[in-house]
Amino acid sequence: MSNQSFHDKRRDFVKQGSMLAGAIAAAPLISNANFFSGSDDVIKVAVIGCGGRGTGAAVQALMSKQNVKIVAMADAFKDRLDECYKNVAGELANAGAGTKGILDVPEERKFVGFDGYLKAIPLADVVILATPPGFRPIHFEEAVKQGKHIFMEKPVATDPAGVQRVLAAAKIAKQKKLNVVVGLQRHYQDSYRALFAKKDMIGDITSMQAWWNNDGVWTRPRKAGQTEMEYQMRNWYYFVWLCGDHITEQHIHNLDVINWFKGGYPVKAQGFGGRQVRKSKEHGEIFDHHYVEFHYADGSILNSQCRHMPGTSSKVDELLVGTKGKIYCDAARITDLRGKTIFQFDKSKERNPYQTEHDELFAAIAKGEYKYADAENGAYSTMTSILGRMATYSGQIIDWDKAINSGLNLHPSVYAFDAAAPVNPGPDGFYPVPVPGVTKY
Repeated sequence: MSNQSFHDKRRDFVKQGSMLAGAIAAAPLISNANFFSGSDDVIKVAVIGCGGRGTGAAVQALMSKQNVKIVAMADAFKDRLDECYKNVAGELANAGAGTKGILDVPEERKFVGFDGYLKAIPLADVVILATPPGFRPIHFEEAVKQGKHIFMEKPVATDPAGVQRVLAAAKIAKQKKLNVVVGLQRHYQDSYRALFAKKDMIGDITSMQAWWNNDGVWTRPRKAGQTEMEYQMRNWYYFVWLCGDHITEQHIHNLDVINWFKGGYPVKAQGFGGRQVRKSKEHGEIFDHHYVEFHYADGSILNSQCRHMPGTSSKVDELLVGTKGKIYCDAARITDLRGKTIFQFDKSKERNPYQTEHDELFAAIAKGEYKYADAENGAYSTMTSILGRMATYSGQIIDWDKAINSGLNLHPSVYAFDAAAPVNPGPDGFYPVPVPGVTKY
């Protein structure tokens, strides 16, 4: 997403959501000393990851109506950090005099490199985690260790080992009473909240469908002089250790909605996928389409599909079918089994959920309240998407328990621009791609 368009993209939340990943915020260990109750109290924020989503999340934190001050920023690349700072400053200036948010990040509090988060987190009450999702587990661990409230963008990991790290840190966050909000923003969207409150109108949910089908996102070509690690970091969407594939990076939204309404997570998955259109060198190692059957413990099945193919029909939506009716999520409508509308949410009253999640998080922090513990659900919905990816990559039936406990770790042993990358191109410049029936888990 270009820096010129990130704010406009946020406004398009109903149909398309975000085209990139990112993260949102974290703050201090709840105690009497950490309650924000007076007009002079300022909630200090550090932004970790300064791409398109980090920029948007920083602006939303500043617009939360609380006394918020961004005091530190960190990114692997200086140009991304500087661009983020410039854009946040511009958005803040455009917001007018009524905004309480303050951007106060001098050069000495701008940290560049893989270890920048270690320097930024101690300076803040709240940490915005907006890097590519592969780094989310280590950043979340550190924020919890240092007693910060946390808003982290989805997904929260790219492999089962990362999911387990997030789950372990989530337990500690609960013990410390740290507010944790995950950027699965449908939970903060008025229409989805209204549908969830009335889901009993359709009886027992017996089957589900979910879609994230569209043209796909950006690519970033290789530049002369880049190491393999730098190139993958710049073009991160196309490497599984960084992105998780688009079934994880984007389709997680739809899968999470189904899990939320079902009140559980799948027990196994099987499906198919591949690369048919987006298969250039710049498209790395990920698929451009996935179709997955997710089986739940009660026997119900979710048929899910996601596709990145230019020129094809677009659809981002969920459908839940019950014994008495159906929920059409994008239309914010509930019908009986004959198609008669029995509930309709007025979408003209819909607020921007990306802003709402910040508004609610920072309001809780300002009041000294412990209200949000999204990390566990974020981890399990992330694992749902990984389960689907493992099924499509392998062509096998993948069991939830075996997958989440597999210890599969896709990450490099060292994070450095001159370190070995987890995957490398062949002599022809193309990366190895999973082959169903050959790839094993």
